[in-house]
Amino acid sequence: MKKLIIGTRGSDLALWQANFTKDRLAEIGVEAELKIIKTQGDKILNLRLDKLEGKGFFTKELEEELLNGTIDIAVHCQKDLPTANPPGLVIAAVSEREDASELLIILKDCVDITKKLSLKTGAQVGTSSNRRKAQLIALRPDLNIEDLRGNVITRIQKLRDENYDAILLAKAGINRLGIDLSEFHTEVIDTTELIPAPAQGVLAFQIRENDPELFDVLQKLNDPNTAEEIEVERKVLNLFEGGCHMPLGCYCKKENGKYEVWTSKAVTAEHFPDRLFFRVDSLDGLAEHIVSKFSEDRRLPSKIFISREISEHSYLRRALERHKIEIEDRSLIRTFPIVNVLDPFYLKNLNWIFFSSRNGVEYFFKLKPLLSKHIRFGVVGRGSEDELRKHGYRADYVGEGGDIPDIAEEFAEMIKGQTVLFPRAQDSLQSIQSRVDASTKVVDLPIYETVIEEDVDQSFAEVLIFTSPSNVDAYFADNLLEPGQQVIAIGNSTGKKLDEMGVNYTLPYSPDEIGLAEAVFGIELK
Repeated sequence: MKKLIIGTRGSDLALWQANFTKDRLAEIGVEAELKIIKTQGDKILNLRLDKLEGKGFFTKELEEELLNGTIDIAVHCQKDLPTANPPGLVIAAVSEREDASELLIILKDCVDITKKLSLKTGAQVGTSSNRRKAQLIALRPDLNIEDLRGNVITRIQKLRDENYDAILLAKAGINRLGIDLSEFHTEVIDTTELIPAPAQGVLAFQIRENDPELFDVLQKLNDPNTAEEIEVERKVLNLFEGGCHMPLGCYCKKENGKYEVWTSKAVTAEHFPDRLFFRVDSLDGLAEHIVSKFSEDRRLPSKIFISREISEHSYLRRALERHKIEIEDRSLIRTFPIVNVLDPFYLKNLNWIFFSSRNGVEYFFKLKPLLSKHIRFGVVGRGSEDELRKHGYRADYVGEGGDIPDIAEEFAEMIKGQTVLFPRAQDSLQSIQSRVDASTKVVDLPIYETVIEEDVDQSFAEVLIFTSPSNVDAYFADNLLEPGQQVIAIGNSTGKKLDEMGVNYTLPYSPDEIGLAEAVFGIELK
């Protein structure tokens, strides 16, 4: 094959992408050289990106050179491309996906680890993305979001110059460029918490449609699993008729033979986004189903019941109140401490402390423990992580997905041969502890007990959310489900209790308020 010409923008990241492609081609015996092309988006720096993206400002010149035959391949970030190719062009292949998470980069004097995302109250955060803005404000409504333009290096320099307290960038770009961020505090925001743009982290190799020889060659660079996953993300974007400026996140990954898909969409960057999560066997028809769920005229519950009190500014309350969904929040249990003074014996030679609930965190720190700075913390999910932050500590391990057996197996592998303290409820199932091997020393510490309320009033809400096995026991001691009522269990242990009672339920991906909001909006009312 002849020596190929790869067209690319001139930014550091674009050049990395083009050189990556050149190197991959060399591995299969194909020579290539680069041609740098300046796009309109590179020249116009005084407009917000939502005035540019989705209109070909970063791709048009590359595509024109492809059509004119002056280059053979254009390398793009797939998320920047419109969902329809210009006539005569085709995406021949896509790369394996780089980490699609977001990276929050914070000036060290603007860090407050007691707050979610470790940002001080009212921090000024730079981002050019409406999608990021809507989801960030949903997580932290106190933040001030300011527009941020420029390539990756320029954006980081603007933070260094203290034009912002923090900036939000795609982790993929930082990884690819190998940038040293040690002068800053960084927080990775997982794809399940801040949903990425469709096809984020993926490179697209675009060629002329009438070049079948090159198409066949590029199949050696194609990652079929990534292609399958981003197809549904891009189809959702296409069905919404949105460009890169739309406050839309969609992310798909295949896990244990099933497809897991998260979607977030807001009306504008200033609106609270709606979110959905689906776990399915097949992607057939899924994009259409997702889009239908965001229809303004779809039927949502008028009232939900949740078996704990939720604060006025909580994520779940704001997510539901946007749709005028009434909330009946009342706990059906009471908790009491059973340890008032902590014996220093429990803290000797500890490597880890693991919390399986918010209550465990709260009651443990009420004992005012004197902890070594070397102790690491594990938590079962984001709810416990948020509670741990309030006491000035970050979790070193956060269980993902709410599947206790999977979390137990993963954490048990991590702590082999170490000493771990488990502050817990007196009636805890001890699911994590039961899976550690003989080399691990378990320090057991029951610190609170749960008492079930008597004579619990029935709820006639369309959706009932149960937040613990004890709350399930309390409710169904006196009540039955009404016809058509739907049930959500916050996690596996609550779900097992509902299984014992023969009650069907929905299980969120994550056992926290984001997961619960996703589950409520995914419910099919009967």
